[in-house]
Amino acid sequence: MDIRTAMSASAPNPRQHFASDNYAGMCPNAERWFHEANGSGHEPAYGEDRWTQRVSDALRELFQTDCDVYFVFNGTAANSLALASLCQSYHSVICTSVAHVETDECGGPEFFSNGSKLLVAETSSEAARLGKLTPDAVEALVTKRSDIHYPKPKVVSLTQATELGTVYSVDEVRAIAAIAKRRHLKLHMDGARFANAVATLGCHPSDITWRAGVDVLCFGGTKNGLPVGEAVVFFDRALSEDFAYRVKQAGQLASKMRFISAPWLGLLENDTWLANARHANAMAQRLYQALLPVPGVELLHPPQANAVFAKLPPAAITRLRTEGWRFYEFIAGGGCRFMCSWDTRPESVDAFATDLRAACSAAAG
Repeated sequence: MDIRTAMSASAPNPRQHFASDNYAGMCPNAERWFHEANGSGHEPAYGEDRWTQRVSDALRELFQTDCDVYFVFNGTAANSLALASLCQSYHSVICTSVAHVETDECGGPEFFSNGSKLLVAETSSEAARLGKLTPDAVEALVTKRSDIHYPKPKVVSLTQATELGTVYSVDEVRAIAAIAKRRHLKLHMDGARFANAVATLGCHPSDITWRAGVDVLCFGGTKNGLPVGEAVVFFDRALSEDFAYRVKQAGQLASKMRFISAPWLGLLENDTWLANARHANAMAQRLYQALLPVPGVELLHPPQANAVFAKLPPAAITRLRTEGWRFYEFIAGGGCRFMCSWDTRPESVDAFATDLRAACSAAAG
């Protein structure tokens, strides 16, 4: 099923929003495999079913390596439990000031690691503008102190794509991984929008993960067309020892695991995950181009994934909200974030851009 057919089948509501790619429903391929699993009769519980095994093998094939795969309900659990598996309570995790683990997970990484501290790296103004870590920032934080009174750095966490809609290149990941390995740090990748990053880079998913030095990836499925569920992929299998116990203790072990895992088959077959991401990215590009000539709109940077960031006149923001449009402001450091998804329709982008132009014109007065 192509993207346009899938979109027409996905949601009867003509109004689509740009607040989050979590707003979108389940893509038809994922839905089909969900129903396949439901119709398969009785299956062993807690991940012992054939669907979970099949998807795990498919992910190993996708990444071309013998990795360990676990499924959890959401991204906060994926990141928090993955980081907890890499840290002791006296360790620390290096990340950016806009990393999701720092700003939007309610202390989950600290909670599940029994206190591992998140250390926010100080980057150059350009890197900060793009929401990225740099090798120099990691090095500076690792070498800042070595005394026993300081939480010992143990992990570097990258968000790919970043919270500001930018993408680390393969070389950028390799450079950070090189610093991490030299300083005996593990490398975690928050891949809530990993598919969008791969679509932008045009690389093989292994090239931006384990071949580049990533130890564990939290592979996002929910934002890419699944109903629920993320995959935690350990490329260094020694790091996943007892991870199943962490999942159980955290209340993330689904008894009917097949309903989380089976829809992944719908993403993985025929590279639907990549097609979904490419479409979302293309819709972001469409919106960006539509907003470029609009007076009063300050676009923060060209989109590299599926989000557009812009500063609008306050009166225009108020008018758009009054007209029923939903989008976030707090994420963009004073600007607005407009997020596209696997099912965003071109006409939805055009309708929003039309209303935004009118709002900015009215605000100008």
